[in-house]
Amino acid sequence: MNSGNASRFAVAATATALALALSACSGSSGPGAAGGSLSVWTLQDSALNPLQQTIVSAYNAGKPVVTASLQTFANDPYKQKLQTAIGSPNAPDVFLNWGGGNLDTYVKAGAVVDLTSALDADPAFKNAFLPSVLDGGKIDGKYYGVPMEGVQPVALFSNKDVFAKAGIAAAPATWQDMLADVDKLKAAGVTPIALAGSQPWTELMWMEYLLDRVGGPKVFAAIQAGTPGAWQDPAVLTALTMIRDLVNRGAFGSNYGSVGQDSGGADALLAKGRAGMLLMGSWEYAGQLSTAPDFVKNGKLGWATFPTVDNGKGDPKDVVGNPSNFFSVTAKSAHVSGAINCIEKTVTSPDYISGLIKIGQVPAVAGLQSQLAAGPNADYTTFVYGMVQDAPSFTQSWDQALDPATSQKMLTNLQQVFNKQISPQQFVSAMGS
Repeated sequence: MNSGNASRFAVAATATALALALSACSGSSGPGAAGGSLSVWTLQDSALNPLQQTIVSAYNAGKPVVTASLQTFANDPYKQKLQTAIGSPNAPDVFLNWGGGNLDTYVKAGAVVDLTSALDADPAFKNAFLPSVLDGGKIDGKYYGVPMEGVQPVALFSNKDVFAKAGIAAAPATWQDMLADVDKLKAAGVTPIALAGSQPWTELMWMEYLLDRVGGPKVFAAIQAGTPGAWQDPAVLTALTMIRDLVNRGAFGSNYGSVGQDSGGADALLAKGRAGMLLMGSWEYAGQLSTAPDFVKNGKLGWATFPTVDNGKGDPKDVVGNPSNFFSVTAKSAHVSGAINCIEKTVTSPDYISGLIKIGQVPAVAGLQSQLAAGPNADYTTFVYGMVQDAPSFTQSWDQALDPATSQKMLTNLQQVFNKQISPQQFVSAMGS
């Protein structure tokens, strides 16, 4: 799932306060610590990078043995550059990743430091995170990444005016409610659900939630683990059949295949009253606040959790999406202990957390209810935080959790299911064992 669509607000953080937290990073920096530079690689982000740069500047102001430098990259070029550099002498010391299959590739190559002992040695730091999010950096029972950004669960957004005109009082709580609302919205002359079907990762959100609700998180866990026969689990076919039912009902209209998410097509359909619902990552709120501020400020944007499914094995509180982005340490780093120490002293520091909140992110840190409630956009941020805090399972977006080849094959086949080019059973067969 492409989390790069998240719109964010600019921020200026206070370097003096951060320097107090970061001065602790000036301690041991491991082998080769006499001089040199501690490199931190991250993605380009007009809101987040100023906050990150403040951290690096404050770190250097603490006169560490090894100074730090922040390097930013555009999303796609970053993936290629990291893949090339991570096993070489030019590898960064600290690097951003998405956890799951993306991180697993580097772990299996022996290119990432196991952080488990460091976390166990500092329980206050380990317990500072929401457990379901911290687990996104866990591979084979060991921790290789630490959350460094806000959480991004997927939620069901709605246009309250469109709902009212169609006689719908609230977001659908059950799957039967969903089907009934689709029929009501269609009868009212609007597209029931906006869908940017030209980009299959938007369609994947439906599959992720339905499989969880029908079969529980263990079904996808088996798929992710490469368990023989995992794609043939009956819950997979059931979830795909439910999707095909939505398509056949006209839930997404007739032109969804030409709608793009990057161009804001689905967002505009919702904001302009041409669609009733939209399933999207939590960045949707910030995006609407930027492109359709009156829609949000006038209280017309609604949000809710994904509906329950009768007789389903999944917990209604389970969520899917992007738990967070993560910071990891490369095995090639000459400053391993220093890199770990700096991560520990910064990503949960009070000033960094408040900085994330100011730019519209919901940090993956425990005990933030009152701070979020007192901050901007409190109704929404506390909703998102509650979703993640209460989630027994937070399944990472499949296109990040799976290896790239399997992910692409899955997205291609899923898009064909939505476009009625193949049947649900053909999807199962195509994905093999």
